[in-house]
Amino acid sequence: MRSSTSQNIDFARFFPLLALLIVILLAGCGSSSPTSTSASNVPKVYKSNCISCHGSELQGRMGAATNLQHVGKRMTKEQITAQINKGGGGMPAFSGKLTPDEVQELAGWLSAKK
Repeated sequence: MRSSTSQNIDFARFFPLLALLIVILLAGCGSSSPTSTSASNVPKVYKSNCISCHGSELQGRMGAATNLQHVGKRMTKEQITAQINKGGGGMPAFSGKLTPDEVQELAGWLSAKK
């Protein structure tokens, strides 16, 4: 049977290794790429700016043209970007309200809706 002193010595011997392992595992926790951070903002941007006309399920609330559930089938990312920035067809322009990154991320997200 080991004494409590030898158990403390074993722990003391492995503590630096355990501490290093914890540091390595946690090193990536606080960092994130701009894409992953901003991509998580897409739902927030949509809810803050688009939901009143396009609906919570992208179903459209102002007629068929406002349905975005399959917008990627009928518009390219570039066309969606232009629509967001310039507006038109009853939609207001968002170029002054959203940042260029927000517009690009929102357009990318919407263009994937096929």
